Amino acid sequence: MQVRFIFNENQNCELFFGYNVHMTLNTIEQHRFNMIEQQIRTWEVLDPEVLNLLHQVPREKFVPTAYQGVAFADTEIPLHDGVLMLAPKLEARLIQSLSLQKKDHVLVVGSGSGYLTALAASLAKTVVSIDINPYFTKLAKQNCQKLKINNITFVTGDGSLGWAKDQPYDAILFAGSLPQLPETIRHQLNINGRLLAILGEAPSMHATLITKTSNKDFEEEILFETVVPPLLVKHENTFVF
Repeated sequence: MQVRFIFNENQNCELFFGYNVHMTLNTIEQHRFNMIEQQIRTWEVLDPEVLNLLHQVPREKFVPTAYQGVAFADTEIPLHDGVLMLAPKLEARLIQSLSLQKKDHVLVVGSGSGYLTALAASLAKTVVSIDINPYFTKLAKQNCQKLKINNITFVTGDGSLGWAKDQPYDAILFAGSLPQLPETIRHQLNINGRLLAILGEAPSMHATLITKTSNKDFEEEILFETVVPPLLVKHENTFVF
């Protein structure tokens, strides 16, 4: 069962990086271990490469300073302007489901604080990370660069329509839900490319994996049910950082 915490909506929304100085390194690693073993493994995330990645990419460095105490908890975490960081088990399940390879060119829609982008970039060759809010473009870029993850292009724009400039992609991942998937996005995939999105409206949403099997054909598989906040959309693309 996912625990939901009540947070102060008037939190300081300055750009953040790092972890609470009151948490020792041993404490952080114990919390990380517990998150992986008690939340993530039990939610059918068993790929050794993904599990190892969760040890290597420090989630706490993508969480607001005010919420460091719940950086590894089974909950969504407020970031800024109503946007939430997804629960860790969902992030891990999404990454595992895409089966990313070292040769892959990936689009992540919804940069947030940069954690999902960092996970994808650690497995793939190149990543384009797009967010409609320039605050998150700047924040995600800052956080990833401080970890020396440099194979990412950060874009500000409406990723609900994909990002045609850098297509085709081997994988596309949406960090927020959509009521339905615009038809044009799947055509931004390479053959054998995968697109993963959470589709529908609360309380009925499904994580859906779409694979492009030929120039005209696609396979669609519903992986699991979940409910996550909707992706912010405006249907216009703007500028690149």
